[in-house]
Amino acid sequence: MNREEIAEIILQEKLIAIVRVNDADTVPVLIAGLVAGGIKVLEITTNSPDFAVMIKENRKRYPNILIGAGTVANRDLAIKAIDAGAQFLVSPNTHAGVISVAHDHDIPVVMGALTPTEVGAAIEQGADIIKLFPAGNFGPSYLKAIKAPFDKVRFFAVGGIHLENMEKWMEAGADGLGLGSVLTHIDGLKLTEEIVAHNARKYVEKIKQYE
Repeated sequence: MNREEIAEIILQEKLIAIVRVNDADTVPVLIAGLVAGGIKVLEITTNSPDFAVMIKENRKRYPNILIGAGTVANRDLAIKAIDAGAQFLVSPNTHAGVISVAHDHDIPVVMGALTPTEVGAAIEQGADIIKLFPAGNFGPSYLKAIKAPFDKVRFFAVGGIHLENMEKWMEAGADGLGLGSVLTHIDGLKLTEEIVAHNARKYVEKIKQYE
């Protein structure tokens, strides 16, 4: 797949599951559960232990799932992630080097930006999708306001998104959502593949109304 095709799948699915862990041993259960729950796009963050190994192994294990790298804050991390097989990159910040490396390898970037200046810079640098982050600190009304001058830009809201407020974000104009701990950390429960799948399925079913 080329960059445009990968970006189109991300936009069609509307959900990116963020896998950020302290213990690499938990990753097989988490990803198996997410996939069983219907997640088709996920990112493994670069601040997770052995992230490159996790990307490489899970690309082989799940050939029909889009697996990217998250928290790609600089050019060096972008190169390492792509060498491991990342199919897209997600950054927390606006960084021209990340876009340059990704596009040289024909993969898209979901580029972090918050202010109008950052959004404008990210688009000028070639960002395929804007990651509005930290979205939860500003609320859906902020997204709606920033969409006014950037009405052709595709935005994924990330940070503070959960089952009860995801509708408000989509109605405010989000093209998709990034979901982290709400999918992978469930208070009071020892995570199993079945529990993760059951939880993920709720989000997958709810987002379908915006297809």
